[in-house]
Amino acid sequence: MNESPRMLRQLVTGTLMLLAAAASAQQDFPSKPIRFIVPYDPGGNTTILARLTSEKMAQGFGQQVLVDNRPGGNTVIGSEAMVRSAPDGHTILLVTSTHVISPLLNSKLPYDSIKDFAAVATLARTDLILSMNPGVAANNLQELIALAKAKPGALNAASIGTGGITHLASEYFNIQANVKTQHVPYKGTGLVLTDLVAGQVQLFFAPPAAIIPFIKSGKLKGMAVTTESRMTALPQVPTFAEAGLPSYELKSWYGVLAPGATPKRLLDRLSAEIGKALAQPDVRKSMLAQDMDPYITTPEQFAALMASESVKFARIIKTANIKVEN
Repeated sequence: MNESPRMLRQLVTGTLMLLAAAASAQQDFPSKPIRFIVPYDPGGNTTILARLTSEKMAQGFGQQVLVDNRPGGNTVIGSEAMVRSAPDGHTILLVTSTHVISPLLNSKLPYDSIKDFAAVATLARTDLILSMNPGVAANNLQELIALAKAKPGALNAASIGTGGITHLASEYFNIQANVKTQHVPYKGTGLVLTDLVAGQVQLFFAPPAAIIPFIKSGKLKGMAVTTESRMTALPQVPTFAEAGLPSYELKSWYGVLAPGATPKRLLDRLSAEIGKALAQPDVRKSMLAQDMDPYITTPEQFAALMASESVKFARIIKTANIKVEN
């Protein structure tokens, strides 16, 4: 008769101990500085974004969040360093859309881009502007599409490297508008802008920070932006929907990943702190000054985004028959 109450007390005590241990483990994280790997050169938008976020995360965690630039190999060096780290939440990686594009073009990566990584959160989105040399005989997007259809392959579309986001944006335009432009890859934005202004190439899906001064000065034309609404800095440039191509939807994004075996509770904790960081007014102001929109998601939402983006980019790569040398 007394066994049941005793067993119940033992069960309750055991459950409370497990809950206390879980709570303690949650509170113990992080137990040391967090390494935030950025697989790009210092000084670019990726490093600026990592530093903005890491400063606020450090305040929330009460531990340092150290930005570690590991450039090289088209992000492979930094990504591999993160994959080899312990899945304890103390090493995270900043990624861009390139993370889901690379495995579609390179079958020889030293890791599995899905299984070896765990989604933590997104950080920001960056829109693109279809810019054009003013010598092209088109005053709006519909006239540009008509011209491209009348002269297939006559218009040169620049990109910052084969298989990159600016290249895929251009090929996606070809698909959605049912036109053909000639792809011309470059090794840097500065080189593209020089030839675009000179008329050596006619089109470029450009990052806002690089192109806005040229559009404002009249050296280049802004044909359409990939934002849902017009950009404050370029109120005269319509969205693709307004310009008559509502099916065109493509953005560049930034996010954070952790090693694939990282426990979910740690992913959720990291995601929550990143969300708090992005919600800070000073962080938002600094990001908008770099033409980056704060973009807060959960690990599940970020994983879903990467899955859907992979499908979209795979379709573009297959349709445009894009290949790169591995």
